[in-house]
Amino acid sequence: MSAQTLPARDSRLPDDALEGLSEEVTATAPADRITVDLAEDGIVEVTLPPNSIVRAPEARAAAAAVRAFADGRRLPLLLRVTGVLSVTDDARLTYSNSVVVSACALLGESPVDRVIAHFLLRAKPGSIPGRFFTSEAEARDWLREHHRES
Repeated sequence: MSAQTLPARDSRLPDDALEGLSEEVTATAPADRITVDLAEDGIVEVTLPPNSIVRAPEARAAAAAVRAFADGRRLPLLLRVTGVLSVTDDARLTYSNSVVVSACALLGESPVDRVIAHFLLRAKPGSIPGRFFTSEAEARDWLREHHRES
């Protein structure tokens, strides 16, 4: 499945802006774009842009893309937060209110990434399984296991 590139900062897209898009949407992602992709193993991958502040408009666009890929199913989500400077409260609430995510693994490298991941996980404790990882392989294994349980 091809990646969907989503506008970043100061963009104003409605929640349903990506509904009806073909799965063949492709683009090259500049550094300030969120990318959303459905991997062959059925895990939705969302990559937040490094060195950026993630705000509600781009979070809503990413959520719409995740819903489009899910197509009524609940899917596991790998959220890459490496190098993100900050996530606003409104963006955090957007990510935590997803009804199509069965489990969420947050992937990062640094102590700051861990703090941002835990900020996101605290938004709605207990709503879906969620955990921070520094290893993508471990994150994918954990997602596959938790997805089977949902």
